Amino acid sequence: MDWLCGPELPFWVTNETLHTNQPDLPECFQLSVLSWLPCAFLWAAFPVYLFYLKTNKKGYIMMSLLNRVKTVFGLFLWIVCWTDLFYTFHELRQGHSQPPIYFITPLVLGMTMLLATFLIQYERLRGVQSSGVLFIFWFLSVVCAIVPFRSKILKASSQSDVPDKLRFTTFYFYFGLVVCELILCCFNEKPPLFSDVVTDPNPCPETTAGFLSTVTFWWFTSLAIKGYKMPLEAKDLWSLNQRDSSKVMVPKFLREWEKEQAKAKSEPNLPNQAAYAKPPPSTSNHTAGGGELGESSPEEVEVLLSSQKATSRQPSFLRALIKAFGPYFLIGSAFKLLQDVITFINPQLLRMLISFTKQTNVPDWWGYALAFLMFFTALLQTLILHHHFQYCFITGMNVRTAIIGAIYRKALVITNAAKRSSTVGEIVNLMSVDAQRFMDLTTFLNMLWSAPLQIMLALYFLWQNLGPSVLAGVAVMIMLIPFNAFIAMKTRAYQVEQMQYKDQRIKLMNEILNGIKVLKLYAWETSFKEKVLAIRQKELHVLRKTAYLGAASTMAWTSAPFLVALTSFAVYVTVDKNNILDAEKAFVSLSLFNILRFPLNMLPQVISGLVQASVSLKRIQSFLSHDELDPNSVDRKNAGTEFSVSIVNGKFTWSKEDAPVLHNINVMVPQGSLLAVVGHVGCGKSSLISALLGDMEKLEGEVSVRGSVAYVPQQAWIQNATLRDNILFGKNYDERKYRRVLDACALTPDLEVLPGGDMTEIGEKGINLSGGQRQRVSLARALYSDTEVYLLDDPLSAVDAHVSKHIFDNLIGPEGLLKGKTRILVTHGISFLPQVDNIVVMVDGRVSEMGSYVDLFKQNGAFAEFLRNYALEDIVEEDEATEDLMDEEELFPDDVLSNHHTDMVDNEPVINEARKSFLRQISIVSSEGDNVRCRSVRRHGCSQRKHLESQEKKNPQEVEKLIQAETAETGRVKTKVYLEYAKAVGPLLSVIIILLYGCQSAASIGANIWLSQWTNDAASVNQTAENVNMRVGVYAALGIAQGILVMISSFTLAMGNIGAARKLHFNLLANKLHTPQSFFDTTPIGRIINRFSKDIYVIDEALPSTVLMFLGTFFVSLSTMIVIISSTPYFAIVIVPLAVIYIFVQVC
Repeated sequence: MDWLCGPELPFWVTNETLHTNQPDLPECFQLSVLSWLPCAFLWAAFPVYLFYLKTNKKGYIMMSLLNRVKTVFGLFLWIVCWTDLFYTFHELRQGHSQPPIYFITPLVLGMTMLLATFLIQYERLRGVQSSGVLFIFWFLSVVCAIVPFRSKILKASSQSDVPDKLRFTTFYFYFGLVVCELILCCFNEKPPLFSDVVTDPNPCPETTAGFLSTVTFWWFTSLAIKGYKMPLEAKDLWSLNQRDSSKVMVPKFLREWEKEQAKAKSEPNLPNQAAYAKPPPSTSNHTAGGGELGESSPEEVEVLLSSQKATSRQPSFLRALIKAFGPYFLIGSAFKLLQDVITFINPQLLRMLISFTKQTNVPDWWGYALAFLMFFTALLQTLILHHHFQYCFITGMNVRTAIIGAIYRKALVITNAAKRSSTVGEIVNLMSVDAQRFMDLTTFLNMLWSAPLQIMLALYFLWQNLGPSVLAGVAVMIMLIPFNAFIAMKTRAYQVEQMQYKDQRIKLMNEILNGIKVLKLYAWETSFKEKVLAIRQKELHVLRKTAYLGAASTMAWTSAPFLVALTSFAVYVTVDKNNILDAEKAFVSLSLFNILRFPLNMLPQVISGLVQASVSLKRIQSFLSHDELDPNSVDRKNAGTEFSVSIVNGKFTWSKEDAPVLHNINVMVPQGSLLAVVGHVGCGKSSLISALLGDMEKLEGEVSVRGSVAYVPQQAWIQNATLRDNILFGKNYDERKYRRVLDACALTPDLEVLPGGDMTEIGEKGINLSGGQRQRVSLARALYSDTEVYLLDDPLSAVDAHVSKHIFDNLIGPEGLLKGKTRILVTHGISFLPQVDNIVVMVDGRVSEMGSYVDLFKQNGAFAEFLRNYALEDIVEEDEATEDLMDEEELFPDDVLSNHHTDMVDNEPVINEARKSFLRQISIVSSEGDNVRCRSVRRHGCSQRKHLESQEKKNPQEVEKLIQAETAETGRVKTKVYLEYAKAVGPLLSVIIILLYGCQSAASIGANIWLSQWTNDAASVNQTAENVNMRVGVYAALGIAQGILVMISSFTLAMGNIGAARKLHFNLLANKLHTPQSFFDTTPIGRIINRFSKDIYVIDEALPSTVLMFLGTFFVSLSTMIVIISSTPYFAIVIVPLAVIYIFVQVC
């Protein structure tokens, strides 16, 4: 470096830097390395950063005071740097020649400051609020300038006069400006203009956090302070980031999944035998594998040499996950790689620190520097590790979100055949348990490559420390691999079996909860409880075997680091008498063995989690690969015909494997007409509606429905929401339209008796509405949707006769609100048939007749037979029906029933049968449901007049909610909860488990103390040679004792956890089966199912591993503190304030 700095300025002087109590770096080193290092970083990052800014424009930031100051300071820095450059030229002209370093460094610094100033402005134009690149540059500049800052002060204080006043002055100007730039860089710019407007009232501050805030997680501080002041609740949390929301994540994953499905269909696995296929035109009503891009398999296949069909390979669910979430996850993997490398710096620093303590004539600042470096390394490692976990946690959450969304979407579109194989219990488990497993696995998935990397690096440094003796430890680890592989295979088999039992249990629980009223009425609680417990017993039996395998695996891998250390130390001291185990070798090796402990402990857990996730992967992949109903099976764009609904030569079935349900269906419905579908029970009326909706498999024919469709099923579907929300169903509220809908559906009188009017909360499945009210709400929802086609599946069967007449006249009939709309009405009410445009008569899945009322009756065919059969049934009831009619007229003097009689007599061609049918309709006294408190409009006739005034005075907002929001405990977990779990495990067993873990830690402490005494023998070579066998033997005995205690404690803990799982599930099941019916009326079934699926999964599988981790961490920490205090009693003084701070952070 003489050519750069000259002979008078040496680049490195060892005696002035390391071996002195006043260390200082040479001026040449300061002017070259320290000055150029930040510049090299900025110029190296500039091309990549410029490309990033060009491709990612976030808007435009107005010139602010902060931006102006940063720009001015940048220009000042350029002026200061080039002042030195021009001063060097001035000196050259004066005859004072300077080394080249005085020309190069100011030039490079000046150019770099201009580049930084350019980036400040360009970032503003691209909408960057906080720059990480510039922050690192200013930080490096300040750190590198600290050494010259100190050096110049020392030189100035040691000399009476400053020799180079201008450069001395310009440097401190430079240092001050760089520090100011660093401070200013910590602040954010204003949000950019012309960017996406954030309308969220409570956005997450992470999105707008600066670089420093993001690195240190400072943006989270406000929530932590709020949590300190009061228990946090869900409302206190920030809104989810847009990029992590389900509306972004689910489509992102589904796009990749559809690509995989398309790829799977385009690459069929053809059989070896030749086959000839002759495909007819595709008429299948579903798409294989759930995709929308492929074609159906041929129906006719002529096989020449084999009867095998070409089968498409299954799409890869794993590949879709990797493509959707892999890139983001890889950023976390990069952090993990960096953290793994930094982990091995501390053992090397420890080696240097132990070596420093042995030396006498060395400067004290070495020790302080090494201690600071160890602290800084640990701090840097912690920051990097938590950023790794941040990426892993977010990836896991996104994966879980996408899986649940994909399963939910699939559950809505799978075929009826697929619904038979995928039960409700399985779907619930897929969305709760299986999706959760992927989220849990993602957190430590990087250990699959990180653990082997850490093991190899640890063995490399151990080789340097102990030599070939470490191969004995490698042999121990290799011997444990087959053992772990066996456990992994068995665990996988048990997981498959356990999930089958879990599916059966959840399916049965779902059936129990859906029929809980019948179950309680017949007092069947005990028998059904025994059925659930029988399945639960099988599940626990498999779970117990899995837990025992896990305990054996824990024992093996917990003992693995000690066995590696034991064999390595034993071989090291026995192969050569000159090998002495001193403190440096022992404790540096132990630090490496401790690093080895984490990957050796985590690897089997990750493999176990991977095995469980692979089972879930196959389950989810199988479910998502089910056939879907083809949305294109019903042509909704056919605008070239006068018919609004048409079926030509239709042949339909519920499943490909089943016989056809509908044959040779030909139906044409003109635009704006009213078509009635009649027939006996089971003749296929509802199936015809399902075919029009696309819910059935279309085997032959063409189906066309023009325009939007509203469907009213036989069993009304009611949401757990207010009555108004059930009717609006997400549409905007229009007061006038809304009132017309209520009047047409005869709901206005019901609003007067409901406690909160139309803002009354409706329970799950409409529990607080009668059957007729539910049906009328369903009709109102369809009417409010204002579609072009209405499919009404017997909506009048659940309402009283006079109400059905009101609805027909005001809603469905020729003068109702739906006139001009296309209506297909499935009905048994033959009194309305004269008013419809056309009638379709269904017989055994076929269209027997189609025409007007008069034409069909004159034909004296199936329709006439249908009328006669219904009329004969009503002859016996005619007198009773007439009496009921008179009662109704007394209750409703203003009713129009008598007028309806007159209209019918005038209009119907067959008076006798129609009158009998009509009387049959009004003779049916319908209670409209099981809820006595809420009856139909007819039943409330008198009570409405009595209570109208009091009901009008009620404020809907004051009505108590029927179904309360689910509450969760806030604040810290109460001691009672821990005691309840300990009680479930068993008080005596809990004490034994804690004692066993204590004994295990005691054995570990004893082994460490014995090793410490062993290393003290290094001072006497003869003593070491004499006692080596004893030292190795006792050390081995303590280690083996620790391994045995680990095995016993692991098995005992597994037994306790299984016992707790049995007791807690039994108590939960017994409690729910003995809970009053009112609880089930006001609690959503999904909430109860979650207790039996997700929460029981936590008790069965998640909680035991948490307890194991807690006990292990607690006793390791306790044993570490005991060892340190025993060797350095003064450490106890430091532990007290540290413990207070830790408890304050954890508990408060």
